[in-house]
Amino acid sequence: MHRNLRWKIPLILLVVLGSVYLAWPLKDKINLGLDLRGGMHLVLEVQTEKAVEAGLERRANDIKKALEDDAIEVDRLKVDQETARLKILLVDASDMAGTEDRMRTYPGLTKVEISSDGLEAIYELKNDEREFIKQNAVSQALEIIRNRVDEFGVAEPSIQIQGERRILVQLPGIKDPKVAIELIGKTARLEFRLVNELVSPDAATSGGLPPDSEVLYERNIDPKTGEVIKGDGDPIVVKKRAELTGEMLTNADVRFDSSNNMPYVSLTFDSIGSQLFYDITSKNVKRRLAIVLDENVYSAPVIQEAIAGGQAQVTGSFSTAEARNLAIALRAGALPAPVKILENRTVGASLGSDSVKAGVKSVLAGFVAVLIFIVIYYRLSGMVAVMALFLNIVLLLGALAYFRASLTLPGIAGILLTVGMAIDANVLVFERIREEIKIGKTVRAAIEAGFEKAFRTIVDANVTTFIAAIVLFQFGTGPIKGFAITLCIGILASMFTAVFVSHVVFDSVQARRKLEKLSI
Repeated sequence: MHRNLRWKIPLILLVVLGSVYLAWPLKDKINLGLDLRGGMHLVLEVQTEKAVEAGLERRANDIKKALEDDAIEVDRLKVDQETARLKILLVDASDMAGTEDRMRTYPGLTKVEISSDGLEAIYELKNDEREFIKQNAVSQALEIIRNRVDEFGVAEPSIQIQGERRILVQLPGIKDPKVAIELIGKTARLEFRLVNELVSPDAATSGGLPPDSEVLYERNIDPKTGEVIKGDGDPIVVKKRAELTGEMLTNADVRFDSSNNMPYVSLTFDSIGSQLFYDITSKNVKRRLAIVLDENVYSAPVIQEAIAGGQAQVTGSFSTAEARNLAIALRAGALPAPVKILENRTVGASLGSDSVKAGVKSVLAGFVAVLIFIVIYYRLSGMVAVMALFLNIVLLLGALAYFRASLTLPGIAGILLTVGMAIDANVLVFERIREEIKIGKTVRAAIEAGFEKAFRTIVDANVTTFIAAIVLFQFGTGPIKGFAITLCIGILASMFTAVFVSHVVFDSVQARRKLEKLSI
């Protein structure tokens, strides 16, 4: 045996067997894309203006607390969302200098004017700060949605930003779109707010609502259907200021109440949140603390004693699945702004199945047509090309399984294109060998010269196509990326099988017996 064959043949066997191991069984190892498997296609729009409003409200709360810490008495701090301005009204004009010093620690705000009496200061959110908040809101929303989808257990999701504030979400294999939409679209902003028990809901709705309070409604469940009835629960007057938010959560789990076997969500806070929760509960014993999620009151229990350890519960008439999804949303974190569903399409499983059958038929038909041609035209040498083509498909499937890439309809088109390119490489080699035989070279010399002369042309053709595929993958989205992935992998596999493996097969045959004539 030729000494080079001692490592080339084991290498080929290793690559082929490894690919078979990675790809078999196909049903379990090859992920099908949305167009083949069926699933959901969502286009979401992040309401970035809401993120700006929330950011301004947070700054207002921080500023108020900071001024109080500086012993500056604030009569009123008003947020104007339309103009993105803060109006600070002081009790004593002598505090204005200290207020301006404190406001310099907020570089995102710029001073607009100070009233002539020195009691009112107006600050405005800078334009670049507004744009930063908007861009950050979209990036944060993408990561949070991705975390929620990962925890929901969807294989091979496609989640990416489109344009300035849109997010494309594709979830192959989703069988319950309603649950998925509810999970993805839930803002999941968790707040603990004190109930204002000095004001009755009736007085609040008739105009007696203090400026620091607002009316929220308890989450109400239809006892017959189990569905949430929006806006139909009991009103509760709560403080606008949140004592504690979900940003300090470290975990959220579904647990079951031992007395009635009902599920609830158990919350765990970090060290800062735990201390804060203890301070809140110790200072407000016998008062009601409302647990508010997305502006809905889930429960408002009376604090019986100070709660240490950083543990809390969100109760409410949950189903197990609803409690699980709520825990996922809380663990992934709150969306920085609500999202609006612009497009919601569901690809049915039957359509996906039909697409798979049509795709497989097209690949087989193309494969068989090429095989018939190549065997008729190049005879026994054509069988070498057939073997290389078969190995090319095996390597491609193994690579798809290894990289956990999804096979899509455009991906099948990429495989078909790869089949054509693989045969084209063999044709180039065989034609060069024929030319060498015609000028009188021996079979061994003709084979060596044929592979050597065809190699540069094959590399040139494949490299340019590979570069084009890389560009498609980098700048394309969805189906275009699927096409680019299969094309890239197919080109590399084609180079390996059509040039390296075919050459080794010819060398192996010649190593066993000297060929006087080549069937080509």
